[in-house]
Amino acid sequence: MKQILQQMARYNIWANKQFIDILLKMDDEILDKEITSSFPSIRATVYHMWSAEDIWLQRLLLVEQPVWAQSVFEGSFSEAIDKWQETSKGLLDFVERQYNDDAFRHVLQYYNLKKVSFKLPVYTVLMQVFNHATYHRGQLVTMMRQAGIKKIPGTDFHSFITK
Repeated sequence: MKQILQQMARYNIWANKQFIDILLKMDDEILDKEITSSFPSIRATVYHMWSAEDIWLQRLLLVEQPVWAQSVFEGSFSEAIDKWQETSKGLLDFVERQYNDDAFRHVLQYYNLKKVSFKLPVYTVLMQVFNHATYHRGQLVTMMRQAGIKKIPGTDFHSFITK
């Protein structure tokens, strides 16, 4: 199990980086262009992706009162991107620090943003994080096309494992 979760964490870092290289070259007009999707702009989608990874990492690290990152963030877009990359690497670090598969079967109790309590095995939480990121990277592809971006990276898992 650990090997699979390490691979998924590495894939998540790699796939996010494919977008980051393009995102950092975009001007504010494109980042903030209103596009119909789950979130109203590319920037809002990126901030959601980072915040979601971050709050799950806080939960995994047993932070007593996790904070939704974008709700308190006041820095620049490039600083947010740096934080996002740190968070993605933090997920890999978390996986790598686990001694054996029993750690991934451990049941984590956490509260969602509405203060509703849940209990899930750690491996399920990690799979949620990585699947959630893949879902929103797909949205970024569509949003970027609608914003007129022509060169969009491929981030299929197959591309990662055959690179």
